[in-house]
Amino acid sequence: MSERTQGVHFQRRQLIRFAGASLLLLVSPVGRAAIDRAQGILAVRVWPAADYTRVAIECSAPIKFSHFTIRNPDRLVVDLEGVELNSVLEGMSSKVASDDPNIKLLRAGRFKPGVVRLVMELKNEVRPQVFVLLPVGEYQHRLVLDVYPLEPPDPLLQWLQQSEAGQRDTGIVAGKSADVRPEGVESGEKAAQGKPVVDRLVTITLDPGHGGEDPGAIGRGGSYEKHVTLAIAKRLKAKIDAEPNMRAVLTRDTDFYVPLQMRVQKARRVRSDLFVSIHADAFTRPDANGSSVFALSENGASSSAARYLAQKENAADLIGGVNIGVKDPMLARTLLDLSQTATISDSLKLGRAVLNELGSINRLHKENVEQAGFAVLKAPDIPSILIETAFISNPEEEKRLNDNAYQEKMANAIMGGIRKYFAKNPPLAKSRLARLD
Repeated sequence: MSERTQGVHFQRRQLIRFAGASLLLLVSPVGRAAIDRAQGILAVRVWPAADYTRVAIECSAPIKFSHFTIRNPDRLVVDLEGVELNSVLEGMSSKVASDDPNIKLLRAGRFKPGVVRLVMELKNEVRPQVFVLLPVGEYQHRLVLDVYPLEPPDPLLQWLQQSEAGQRDTGIVAGKSADVRPEGVESGEKAAQGKPVVDRLVTITLDPGHGGEDPGAIGRGGSYEKHVTLAIAKRLKAKIDAEPNMRAVLTRDTDFYVPLQMRVQKARRVRSDLFVSIHADAFTRPDANGSSVFALSENGASSSAARYLAQKENAADLIGGVNIGVKDPMLARTLLDLSQTATISDSLKLGRAVLNELGSINRLHKENVEQAGFAVLKAPDIPSILIETAFISNPEEEKRLNDNAYQEKMANAIMGGIRKYFAKNPPLAKSRLARLD
C-alpha cells in the first residue's frame, strides 16, 4: 500500500472516529447537557391561574425576541433569536396542565437557523404581555409570557359561586345580605357579649404573601413561605365565610404571583372593610422567633427592623416579576392619596386586636404594632395590616408553620382579633353588596 493510500485511510478512520464521538456527544445525557448549557436556556416554568397564566423562560443571557398573535384558533407566537432548540425547550409542552384556564398547548420548534419559535395555543382570546426581567435573587435573565383573559374573573361572582357550591348559608339571598341586627337595636350598636351588630355583609380581603415565581422566604427544612401563607389564609377564609354576616376574598387562591398594587386593587374592587396580608418572616440568624403585626406609616418606619422588612417585602415585585411597561392609573391614585390618616388609625386598632390574640399561641417578636412603608398596605380607605405569623427561618417555628393543628390555631387567633376589632369598631353603613367599579 502506497504512502499516499495509507494517509487517505488514516484520514477516513479519523473522520469516522470524530463523527462517532460527535454522535455520542449528541445522544448521551452528558453530551446533551453540555449543549443545553451552551445554548443558555436554563428552565421553563408555568404558573396557571384564573387571573392569568405565566410562562417564565430563564436564560443565562438576555434573549432577543418578537411576538404576535393569530386568531381562529387563538395563538400566541414568540420567536427567540440566537437560540438553538434544546431539551429544556423541547420539554416545555409537558409543563402545561390539561386544566390550565388559559393555555391549551405550548410547543417549541426550530423555525430557521438561530431562531426557535414558541407557539402557545390558547383556550380563549387573551391580552398577552411579553417582557424581560433582569437577574434578581436566585434567578438569571427571564423572558415572561403572561396571558390575561379578555374578561377577567369577577371576584364577587367567584365568591358567590363558591358559596353556592358549598351550600353554605352566608346570609346572602337574591343579592342582598341578611339583616343580623336584633330587634329594637339600631345599626352600628353593639349587642350583648361584646359581639358587633352588623346589618350588612362585611368583606375581608385576605392576602397570602408571595406566590408563583416569588417563593418568599425559604426555611432550612425546605418550606416555602408562599405555601405556608396560602394554607393559613385558606383556613382563615373558611372561618370568616362561616360567619353569617362576613365573607372573605383571597388575592390568590393558587400558586401564582400577584403584583403588590394589584393586591390593593383587588381589595378596593370588592370594597373591602379590612385587608389582611399574611406572611412568614425570615432572618439571617436561625434563633429569631415570634409573631409580629405591621401597619402602614406615613412618617417613616417605627424601627430599623420594620424598615428592613418593608424594603424586603416591597422587593417582591422584582422577584415575582412585574411588567413595568404597563402603566396603571390606579397605582398613581393610590400612592398619591393623602387621606390615609384615619385609615392608619383603624389599622393600628385592628393590628393591636390581632397581636393580642397571637400572643396567646406564640411568643411575640414585638409587643407593639410596628409601622413602615409597606406598598401592599397602601389602600387609602381600607384598614390594612401585615401579619408575620412566625419565623420560617427558625427550625422550630418552621415545623409549627407546616403543622395542620398549628395552622388552625393561627387562623383562630387572627379570627379572634378580627371579631374583637369589630366588637369595638362596628362597620359603617354602606351598600349591602359590594359593587365592582
